[in-house]
Amino acid sequence: MFTLGRTGDIHGFDPLVLLLMALVAEAYLGDMNLLFRFVRHPVALIGGWIEVLDRKLNRENRGQMDRAVRGAITVIVVLLPCAAAGWAVGWLSLNHTFGWLLELFLLITLLAQRGLYDHVRAVGVGLRTSLEDGRLAVSHIVGRDVSQLDEHGVARAAIESCAENYGDGVVAPVFWYLLFGLTGLLVYKAVNTLDSMIGHKTPRHRAFGLVAARLDDVLNLIPARLAGLFIALAAIFVPTASPGRAVKVVLRDAGKHRSMNTGWPEGAMAGALDLALAGPRRYAERVVKDAWIGDGSARAGVKDIRRALYLYVVACLINALFVAAVVVVRFGI
Repeated sequence: MFTLGRTGDIHGFDPLVLLLMALVAEAYLGDMNLLFRFVRHPVALIGGWIEVLDRKLNRENRGQMDRAVRGAITVIVVLLPCAAAGWAVGWLSLNHTFGWLLELFLLITLLAQRGLYDHVRAVGVGLRTSLEDGRLAVSHIVGRDVSQLDEHGVARAAIESCAENYGDGVVAPVFWYLLFGLTGLLVYKAVNTLDSMIGHKTPRHRAFGLVAARLDDVLNLIPARLAGLFIALAAIFVPTASPGRAVKVVLRDAGKHRSMNTGWPEGAMAGALDLALAGPRRYAERVVKDAWIGDGSARAGVKDIRRALYLYVVACLINALFVAAVVVVRFGI
């Protein structure tokens, strides 16, 4: 469980044990908003760097190929320092007595279990008060135009965000940390942030964000499918959910989503709760006329948000148990 320095001194915890500790701590502490009023969140630092590069390199007077090349350079320029920082903190954690505390802190801040739960729950709380409060709460977690959403649209948006962000905010960071330690996690979070900021099919970012969007697709390929599997397994332990229907819908409808990955957790969530998710929706720049995922009701409400959160919590526990199983195999406990 502990690591040893060259002299045989105990320096800290094994990275997998740190990950388990971080999952438990983050589930309790959440976003630590009070702390990040005084210092910038690591993702905010990455986002600021991306914003600078976007402003400097992605100018409208440049051709599409030029912008695509500059977008690829942006990806490299962002990822290299993230990889170096991850390696440096990992080395410090293994070689200095209290270095593991820094790695544990970064793990807690880069996981999103509790934060996602709180944001989705806030939508349900807002909807119980008024439609406008529900719209305001959901606007913090989706990129679409919420001004035209009715009660069911707000509830569906919250549930869809819960499913999608379970994949790329919980399962994927854990997956890449298991493979490559903090370096893998920081690189993944940087790619995910790049995709969210410049990976759009808009005139400004269609070419510039192409590499970022494709790289995000690749890095989420396995985690998204794991997320769908974990949600289906979680449905076994949720009285109002159906694991069989979750599997059926995800296998049938995952490919209908415009994203090659998002359809897996959303399909599992839709099937488990007997809902219809995705479908046509409006963004600031365009209307997306996507197919429906799931063949249940599209008239989701506050009760369905609570059911989705119940399913989400169990899925997070299964994700943590997956890490614990890896620890058991590694140490032969």
